[in-house]
Amino acid sequence: MYTATSFKPRRCILQKLGITPYEAAWEIQRSLVKQRLDDPSLEDTLLLLEHPPVYTLGTGSSTKFIKFDPKQSEIPVYRTERGGEVTYHCPGQLVGYPILNLRYYQQDLHWYLRQLEEVIIQVLKHYQLTGERIPGLTGVWVNNCKVAAIGIKVKRWVTMHGFSINVCPELQGFQNIIPCGIEDKPVGSLQQFTPGISLEEIEAKVIEIFSKVFEIELI
Repeated sequence: MYTATSFKPRRCILQKLGITPYEAAWEIQRSLVKQRLDDPSLEDTLLLLEHPPVYTLGTGSSTKFIKFDPKQSEIPVYRTERGGEVTYHCPGQLVGYPILNLRYYQQDLHWYLRQLEEVIIQVLKHYQLTGERIPGLTGVWVNNCKVAAIGIKVKRWVTMHGFSINVCPELQGFQNIIPCGIEDKPVGSLQQFTPGISLEEIEAKVIEIFSKVFEIELI
């Protein structure tokens, strides 16, 4: 019989990978997903990292949102299996890849996307920043500037890809694309609103809030 005192949070393995090439992190995700598809009893994993400069496109995203020739680019460009349009990653941006089996949570992709947004919104609230959702779009905005992007892939209810938070990155790379295919809203960073903010403190706060929002124990 279930009682309030008998609840035991699901465990999730935390891996802090530091600066990791996109292709390497992608392969880690694929491996973790395959393991969990083969054995659904395995614990979940949250990867937190930064990427060297890289552009990524969602599975169905249009190249019309890229302002350069991908074949001539010095910065790598990857088309991935996530949803969403083109985005840019670089150091100073905290990237999170949750590998979660949603059968243990809710088998609802909209719920999962809103939960990821909620993690970011609560992190921003700690810094007296109001993170906002925009109806019909995915991500988090502050003062009409997009500070966090979300793009996911789910296979048999096991998630991969995830979210990125612009903490203190060089934003110049975003000028070469129309980020997420949204032309009328600029990309921003947390350091614009909270000077001196560090990626390390945001990472620590994400770990704390992610654990609370998803009701899990990060180990």
